[in-house]
Amino acid sequence: MMRISDTVKHLLIINAIMFIGTLTIGNGNAFYEWFAMYFPQNDAFKPWQIITHMFMHGGAMHILFNMFALWMFGTPVEQVLGSKRFLFLYISAGLGAVLLQVGFYYFQYMPNYNALIDSGLTSESIKQMLTTNQVNSGVSQAQVAMLKDIFPAYNASMVGASGCIMGVMAAFGMMNPNAELMMIFLPIPIKAKYFIPGIIILDLISGVTGQSFFSPSNTAYMAHVGGAVTGFLIMWYWKKNQFNINRWN
Repeated sequence: MMRISDTVKHLLIINAIMFIGTLTIGNGNAFYEWFAMYFPQNDAFKPWQIITHMFMHGGAMHILFNMFALWMFGTPVEQVLGSKRFLFLYISAGLGAVLLQVGFYYFQYMPNYNALIDSGLTSESIKQMLTTNQVNSGVSQAQVAMLKDIFPAYNASMVGASGCIMGVMAAFGMMNPNAELMMIFLPIPIKAKYFIPGIIILDLISGVTGQSFFSPSNTAYMAHVGGAVTGFLIMWYWKKNQFNINRWN
């Protein structure tokens, strides 16, 4: 059995503690309100959520799959990079995941929001209707349609280490392109250099179309893509500059 590296072990412990917190403190609601990542236009957003959401999970299967992937891919990557570089990669991938997912939400949100302002609604009334999911009197059908379009983005929340882990997977794939990997639902060995880009492409298609392939429909697909791209770019930069990874340990 592969020995768990130190940083991966600490990350597993932190994620487990945060998950226990969701089960025991305020029936989970308080933990999600404090630490999940909310859309920045929503009053529930707090700056620390940019980091804390990476250690939150939505259920037992969510955390089990993510922590298994963290152990499986994170340990060999940390053994090569060392703890400091691995942690930098991990957190950077999580930040890249937030950046792309929130940017995608803004892409969905801003055109209709600006149109609603131009139509005569105030920012306060728009926020009130999006928060309560109750339409004020005098709002036209066209305005209601635009409110419905931006309601999911405004009320979206993100939890999970998936973006971080996708960055680690991208790093693993660059280090071990010929390693053979399998999906649980597709037990066919596929080399990492094909498997990981394939997962990223499926996530990108799901994010754009809303069509889910292997993940739940509420998955933040663009966060997966953002994390993977960030991990790839970091590893590409390090490789291009021919850093001696052995000295990072």
